[in-house]
Amino acid sequence: MIRLRLSLALDYVVAAPGCDFIFDIHAAHTARQRVLEESLSLSQSLPSRVETDPATHNRTLRLQALPGPLRVAYGATVDLRHHVEAPDRIAQVPVAQLPAPVLGYLYPSRYCQSDRLYRLAMREFGHWPQGYARVQGIRDWVLQRTTFTPNTSNANTSAIDTLLETVGVCRDFAHLMIALCRALNIPARFTTGIDYGADPALGPTDFHAYVEVYLGGRWYLFDPSGTAIPMGFVRFGTGRDAADVAFATIFGSVSSSAPRITIEAIAGDDGRIELPRHTRDALSTDDGTALAPP
Repeated sequence: MIRLRLSLALDYVVAAPGCDFIFDIHAAHTARQRVLEESLSLSQSLPSRVETDPATHNRTLRLQALPGPLRVAYGATVDLRHHVEAPDRIAQVPVAQLPAPVLGYLYPSRYCQSDRLYRLAMREFGHWPQGYARVQGIRDWVLQRTTFTPNTSNANTSAIDTLLETVGVCRDFAHLMIALCRALNIPARFTTGIDYGADPALGPTDFHAYVEVYLGGRWYLFDPSGTAIPMGFVRFGTGRDAADVAFATIFGSVSSSAPRITIEAIAGDDGRIELPRHTRDALSTDDGTALAPP
């Protein structure tokens, strides 16, 4: 079991007459990700509510902000108890046997144009045996052909843009891997959160995007950007692509500064600190229940 403590602060200046915010910054409650404690503070005296989507388990904070400065601060302590499996025991699930809630993650979406990548996917991976190793091969292919470079993409960058430009940040790596998986009839979804153990050379701790792929009746973790340690991922939200799970969706005019995020491993109930580490095993924080797209 890994216990992580995280905190984040988001600062805005809201223009008149104010604006609405939808935040996806609360740690998800899953069978293998337990939120022990959490706190939320707002610098403005505002009514707010956190709503949980019953299908995805995403928890969204909604509020209407007044003009002026706004700080949103969230903190949580989370226990991760991963499902661990040998990769060679994990098979691809035939489309005919996929649970109905998973089917939405087979289809093209705004940033993951899987229908346009079918020929490429078949040429590169069609000869691979189906299963976990094939998906790992897709992940490695994306990592080898794409360079992590900050400030090289924007809110309009899609999987095809990343394929052509061969640069991007974590969300771009995730979109490309998802599109290639879906082109091969493998359900894949976009996941956001915070990670422990990212390379400090990449800069301050930030939000992270990675991929979960449905194999063997469970959603398994993959990090196509190669910048973090999957065992240290704390899940916030899942969706078809980044459009579904932005950490902040803003309806109005604001200015903002970079988020301030910290995460650390702390002692569990037994007094020991277990650090996330790289492993060849397959990892999941899912309980095996299929979760539907929004």
